[in-house]
Amino acid sequence: MKSTNTKSMTRVLTALFCAIVLFIYTGTPLHAVDRDTRLIPGGVPFGVKLYAEGVSVVGVSDVKCEGERVCPAREAGIVAKDVILALGDKKVSAATEVSDIISNGGGEAIKVTVRRGEDEFITELTPVLCADDGKYKAGLLIRDGTAGIGTVTYVDPETGSFAGLGHGICESGSDKLAPLTRGAVVNVTVSGIAKGQPGVPGELKGYFSSGKIGTLFGNTECGVYGVFAEYPRGMCADTVEAAKTGEICAGDAELWCTTDESGVGKYTVQISDIDHSGRSVKNFVVTVTDPVLLNKTGGIVQGMSGSPIIQNGKLIGALTHVLVNDPTKGYGIFIENMLSAAK
Repeated sequence: MKSTNTKSMTRVLTALFCAIVLFIYTGTPLHAVDRDTRLIPGGVPFGVKLYAEGVSVVGVSDVKCEGERVCPAREAGIVAKDVILALGDKKVSAATEVSDIISNGGGEAIKVTVRRGEDEFITELTPVLCADDGKYKAGLLIRDGTAGIGTVTYVDPETGSFAGLGHGICESGSDKLAPLTRGAVVNVTVSGIAKGQPGVPGELKGYFSSGKIGTLFGNTECGVYGVFAEYPRGMCADTVEAAKTGEICAGDAELWCTTDESGVGKYTVQISDIDHSGRSVKNFVVTVTDPVLLNKTGGIVQGMSGSPIIQNGKLIGALTHVLVNDPTKGYGIFIENMLSAAK
């Protein structure tokens, strides 16, 4: 009997090990909500200020110098979508750092470490004296971070940690996740809506409040993760149970989101086309049926990503993407996948 128990335990541990390896190497989520996990549903907007490694090159431009127009950046082989990692021996993460080094360098040649895709290389950049303002310039158009509006999906009441968006933040012009070095969370006031139309995605319009209310520590394909120092305005304190994936069914559900200053609204939607194949994102289709929301937004708009979805009193997941040709429809992600990514 003892031998049989040992073999059974060995099989269980082996299966668990294989599941973990499968998750690590394939991204297949472990659906491990095996107890009553209770979360505070969000539905409130939040502002994201994401700072990635290096400084992104948006483009290059000519500089007027001694009656001619030249572009030191172009001559150095730097192009849009490159990422500047260092100037000389100094690593850079802010656009002001790059500008200061170039303008204060006296026109001396600077070795620049650049990342392009998966490759890194070093080139030499020689700034020129701009005839317009008398400052040394390199013809670089740069930015040092990403800012945007999303919606909180849930807060874990035990830890204060949260998840939002339901999808990752990608580098400009690509599907590659932006590497996260630091990120800040701020309050957002929704000030208007550009309604969605077929072929033209709408968006929530708003402005950031001053003061940081939280910190981001993760950017994954299943959403962004962080911890709040204080809850965003409009957050409720009541918890609901997180649904196991097998409990989710086609039919009616509720979408929680904020579309104006009146706070979180609860709108009817339909869940369909549930995909249990094991993919991490786009697990089911969400169709907005609520006439009030349709009148306000035309359906799903940018900024609503991360809005929690409640079905039969449980949190089943979050809204993630809109179908561009039909703004009344979009995709949702299982809450289990977001919880697995949080680990």
